[in-house]
Amino acid sequence: MPMFEAFEFNNNSPIYLQITKFFEAMVFLGELKPGDLIPSRRELAGEMRVNLNTVQKSYAYMEEIGLITTEKNRYSVITKDTDKIEELKNNYIKEPLIIFLKTMKSINISKDSVLELIDKYYDIVDEMEGLEDDNCKESDKKI
Repeated sequence: MPMFEAFEFNNNSPIYLQITKFFEAMVFLGELKPGDLIPSRRELAGEMRVNLNTVQKSYAYMEEIGLITTEKNRYSVITKDTDKIEELKNNYIKEPLIIFLKTMKSINISKDSVLELIDKYYDIVDEMEGLEDDNCKESDKKI
């Protein structure tokens, strides 16, 4: 599957959770639809170059949270339960949002100021991505 080519692991969380987040993102973006077949555990382990046990742990976790269902230990599909997908999507969004809001509150930024900042930066955040990388490189040179 070509969708796995661009996937890169990071050191911030366990690999099985990163695989799970990847599948959640693909569902939320519409790349994977309810009822879509996903690769077998062995296929995915080979494509992502990870241990089969890691993929099995990820699939077990995705089953536990209701993202996928597995037909008699044969093949796995994205759940057809659209209410469950919506619930998972809301949780996916909520986690980073709560971290952001806790950060803003910890530095005494008011709700109105947070809303103003969101309004100010929401539409230009895509344009800023390249600038962030450049600014980081510039600050690295100063150290």
